[in-house]
Amino acid sequence: MSSNERINDSIQALDGLRIIDLATFIAAPFCATLMGEFGAEAVKVEMPGQGDPCRQLGEKYNDIGLIWAQENRNKKGITCDLRQPKGQEIIKELVKRSDVLVENFRPGTMERWNLGYDVLEEVNPRLIMVRISAYGQTGPYRHKAGFGRVAQAFGGLTYLAGFPDRPPVNPGSATIADYLAGLNAAFATMVALEYRNRTGKGQYIDISLYEGIFRILDNLVSAYDKLGLVRERIGTGTAHAVPHNHYPTRDGKWVAVACTSDRIFQRLAEAMGRNEMAQDPRYSTGARRVEHREEVDEIVSSWTETFDMDSLVELLDSAEVPVSPVNSVPDIFQNPQFQARDSIIEVDDPVMGKMKMPGIVPRFSRSPGRVDRLAPALGEHNQEVYSELLGYSTEEIALLKEERVI
Repeated sequence: MSSNERINDSIQALDGLRIIDLATFIAAPFCATLMGEFGAEAVKVEMPGQGDPCRQLGEKYNDIGLIWAQENRNKKGITCDLRQPKGQEIIKELVKRSDVLVENFRPGTMERWNLGYDVLEEVNPRLIMVRISAYGQTGPYRHKAGFGRVAQAFGGLTYLAGFPDRPPVNPGSATIADYLAGLNAAFATMVALEYRNRTGKGQYIDISLYEGIFRILDNLVSAYDKLGLVRERIGTGTAHAVPHNHYPTRDGKWVAVACTSDRIFQRLAEAMGRNEMAQDPRYSTGARRVEHREEVDEIVSSWTETFDMDSLVELLDSAEVPVSPVNSVPDIFQNPQFQARDSIIEVDDPVMGKMKMPGIVPRFSRSPGRVDRLAPALGEHNQEVYSELLGYSTEEIALLKEERVI
């Protein structure tokens, strides 16, 4: 297949699919955004007058939240008060014409609004309803409030983050659980769509923030179940491999080195001019190196500190030892790998101007995703959706506005 074929193919995989995004903040909206990047028509529904609280989250430019602008890109935006009976009827009309609905209200909220799955299934038996909450739709904690930070603590990740003699730290970003839940939701939606293709039936999907975190914690469950082992915080190291850490350089920077096998360690030892380490019984196997973690890390750190970062990375690359600078965002902006793969894209917006943001993931050879626009203004597509899609007259739309339904 030629590069021209890839470039000129304008068909997107999810063309013709319509998603209703009733959610707020990040988790469920991220699911709709991911699918919108591959052609689905994502209709963002917000409360009249105030909109999604995500609009106010974090840094702003021209009074527009940057998180909002990025994480709701490609969507059409309408307003509708789900608490009012007329608003609920509007959602049902949208459901009749849609394939997927995503929400992340606390369990029971949609039911109180007469928009639970049992009701919406009657409206559209082919509907796929994605429900994301902190603890899921079942269990004794289902009604508890929660955000990403809470889910990461509950799911076991925060306990592992930090140093053994200090309090646990926030692992990376407090939104890891949200993005992971959104990613799982997008995958689950595609599975449900395939099931619908085979059976003609829709279904609802129950995703909790904490279970996505819990699922990626290596073998913590089996190690505790079978061996009684409890993994504790070990700082910047890695439980099962040494040297597998962040190491300092002479120019005050840091590199990440990952020796996940004995063969890679042998290559590192050779690059260090310490071939004897690979034969030393204390260090010759992965299990023995873990036992002597502090010794090995100290030897490697003393060596890396004799190099400037660029020289060290070049040397370890040539030795085929996995290594990377510990990049900041300015480093990423200058990095040729990010540039070559368009990992950072630029979208032109009438209000925000040209804005850079993460590109499309994953990449497809024949049906690539794309970003056409940033997040919509509040109610930007009311006229289009209510008039063209739902067939409301100008008078009906005006009355709905007057009644603050939209």
